[in-house]
Amino acid sequence: MIRLRANLQKAVEAENYALAAELRDEINKLEAESLAASANALVYENIQYAFRLGQKGRHKVFVYSGVICGMDPVCCISSSLRESACIDKLTRGSNQPFYQVLVDVHVDPDLLVAYVPEENLLAPDGPNKGRFDHPYLSFLFYAMDGAGDYIPIKQLREKYNRPRHEVPPIDEDA
Repeated sequence: MIRLRANLQKAVEAENYALAAELRDEINKLEAESLAASANALVYENIQYAFRLGQKGRHKVFVYSGVICGMDPVCCISSSLRESACIDKLTRGSNQPFYQVLVDVHVDPDLLVAYVPEENLLAPDGPNKGRFDHPYLSFLFYAMDGAGDYIPIKQLREKYNRPRHEVPPIDEDA
């Protein structure tokens, strides 16, 4: 942008108004794109997710259990994948949060990570400390909290700008 502005100044000084007009239009286009990108970022900055990093859930249709390990404010897969996954036929379509979900290897050993729309995820009714195995679990999470969800590592929380959340263990002796 700085180079474009410097070239614009040189074109005006040289009285090359045709070049100056082209450079002006290019600068205006870039500024408009930058403004649009900033506005888009603000729209998604305060999005409310129904699920947290490390939270356990169950797929509404395919019934496998999983752990949330990432999230997007809207569907971010290619249009061909959207088409094959029938994303547009969902009630909320592609304009809803989508989650990267680690799938329990005991339920489906061939499916390690799934990309799931928010409307197809169900939260457990209560604490779920049941067995969950996945090869990436120890890389992305510290441990299980008192509710059976997983505590995400700092890098994962920073990537998604999410706070640390954990339920303290319940003292069985109290």
